[in-house]
Amino acid sequence: METTNKEVAAILFGLMVVIACCADAQTICNMTYADVMACKPAATPPNPPPPTSVCCAGLSHADLKCFCKYKNSTILPSIGVDPKLAMELPSKCNLPHPPTC
Repeated sequence: METTNKEVAAILFGLMVVIACCADAQTICNMTYADVMACKPAATPPNPPPPTSVCCAGLSHADLKCFCKYKNSTILPSIGVDPKLAMELPSKCNLPHPPTC
């Protein structure tokens, strides 16, 4: 059975809808991808700005101890985030009990 261009377009459109609606459902240490990306500028060298209120709000719901396992990981640097700067964000957001890794 041959697949028509309309069927391919419909399948691709469906995949795009699923990706768009569910991309934010991915979480890292109880932070959504959007929350992590809101913090990225504040954890990107060489002269990061202070964390935004959106970043701090995301961090306030995060499992901060969970982030310790990313401290020496290559995951954060692969998306342009400096792990050392990232670990400073809870203190910069004045969150109680920042993690001690």
